[in-house]
Amino acid sequence: MMNADTIRKAYHRYLLMEKGMSDNSIMAYEQDLDKLFGYCKDKQIVPWDASFDDLQAFVYDEFDAQSNARSQARIMSGVRSFYRFLLYHNYRDDDPSELLESPHRDQYLPEVLTLEEVNSLVNAIDLSKPEGHRNRAILEMLYGSGLRVSELVNLKLSDMYREEGYLLVHGKGSKQRLVPISPEADKWFAYWLEDRSHLDVKKEFADIAFLNRYGRQLTRAMIFTIIRRLAEEAGIHKKISPHTLRHSFATHLLQNGADLRVIQQLLGHENITTTEIYTHLDIQDLRKAILQFHPANQ
Repeated sequence: MMNADTIRKAYHRYLLMEKGMSDNSIMAYEQDLDKLFGYCKDKQIVPWDASFDDLQAFVYDEFDAQSNARSQARIMSGVRSFYRFLLYHNYRDDDPSELLESPHRDQYLPEVLTLEEVNSLVNAIDLSKPEGHRNRAILEMLYGSGLRVSELVNLKLSDMYREEGYLLVHGKGSKQRLVPISPEADKWFAYWLEDRSHLDVKKEFADIAFLNRYGRQLTRAMIFTIIRRLAEEAGIHKKISPHTLRHSFATHLLQNGADLRVIQQLLGHENITTTEIYTHLDIQDLRKAILQFHPANQ
């Protein structure tokens, strides 16, 4: 007999094993499922028997509560995912979410650093400090290889093929990709390895590439703090984060003629439409150039 616990457990396995989602994505989808189940309970509806009209009413309620278009789009995605799961596993023979319309999602253009600003950030590092070589290697990998901050903090020594010039990166949804490591990044990483050899490295972190002074794994928050402090010291007034360096990596590649498909592979984007945001950034630069330099606008 079907019940809420059985459905939830089966759906969790579906997201984890069949869709290959990360823990964070699964958590977000299950939070949206909790909202749907709560709505259905209030309306005395069995969630897995809900009709299109039921789902439309739920979505409208959530859109009123969530003015942010991104949150709305995520809720819509969660609803569709759940009913596709029910259809796929024969819990029902139709998908009532098929005709639901997604909200318009505002285009978000991420902050990007100029090459001069990247150099200023790098030059703000005090190499005389114990963490100097480490921080330089971190910046070189974020900007030179386009890593996500989670990929950087979880990078393992055993996944670094330095002689071949590649990193094996474990990305979102347990997906792996090979990413080139630049000679500059490798040079500074070698300096950091020498410093790292003098640390009292805790056994459980022996294979982790980047560590704090206590021989433990760096956290995402610590990388954010390092980047923001360097930005302040460099006099950069943009609101930046480790992800800004990833955006800058992709944007500078595109501006210098790299193919969008190559950038997609380097960034680990599953869908090319995610990578296409960088074409919008490039168009923004072209527009600024016209406004600034075309004689008709002087």
